[in-house]
Amino acid sequence: MKSGGHKTRVWLAAAVLLAVALPAGGQSFYQPQGAAPAPKASVLQQVTFEQRLNQQVPLDLTFRDEQGRTVTLGQYFGKRPVILVLAYYRCPMLCPQVLYGLAGVLRVIDFQPGRDFEVLTVSFDPKDTPQTAAAEKESVLARYQRPGAEQGWHFLTGDPLAITALAKAAGFGYAYIPQSGQYAHASGIMVLTPQGKLAQYFYGVDYPARDVRLALVQSSQNKIGTVVDQVLLYCYHYDPNTGRYGALTMRLLRVGGLLTLLLLGTFIGLMVRAEHKRAARAEAGRGGESR
Repeated sequence: MKSGGHKTRVWLAAAVLLAVALPAGGQSFYQPQGAAPAPKASVLQQVTFEQRLNQQVPLDLTFRDEQGRTVTLGQYFGKRPVILVLAYYRCPMLCPQVLYGLAGVLRVIDFQPGRDFEVLTVSFDPKDTPQTAAAEKESVLARYQRPGAEQGWHFLTGDPLAITALAKAAGFGYAYIPQSGQYAHASGIMVLTPQGKLAQYFYGVDYPARDVRLALVQSSQNKIGTVVDQVLLYCYHYDPNTGRYGALTMRLLRVGGLLTLLLLGTFIGLMVRAEHKRAARAEAGRGGESR
């Protein structure tokens, strides 16, 4: 069993247990009318987070933003890579941790949302409204503390058909738990190309800043980032089994060897230059004595 798959299943099981254990809290959440409650044994089968790398998400889907405006998914694509988060805004525990974890890692990355990338948070609860989306946006951006971030971090709500289509394309499965009135779901984020293709997945609620940065650089087709980022992308590659960037040993050895040669050449050059200066000073000293 690969470690990445095991880690993903651990997160899925934890999410299901949390959802089953949480009380309803007096709130009404979405459940298909006339549908019988799903047996507990089938919940874990519904809660999935499968990597659909290079899968195109449907950009013609219609949602509403946090201001109540009707928007299409495609409005947020075309120029920049996109971080996609599937969550629901009245989630009592896991979804806020995902969003706060993302806000925390983006704080240490110098890329600017709305300029270098976009963030899309889409609720998978059709009962969520633009009002709940706006409240969640305010809470998350207060954690992010990046001026101007509101222009590039969007919080959407939609109807069941649009939500289901997007979740299916992203490989994100979830289940309603009647006992708690909540949803069981996995946790993580996705990075998409400007064309709307799924490029990388990161699981859990804590995401390595280096990996998220490299994912944005790679997904942008190297239109953002620095020379250092390009070197790191040469030496590291995204591993779908772990959801992280791992070292390419041979490339690291090549880069290390090249750096060693450069340092050695620089050292030799400095030594030769120093020797020439000493010889010149000695020659000048002998010339002065002869006079």
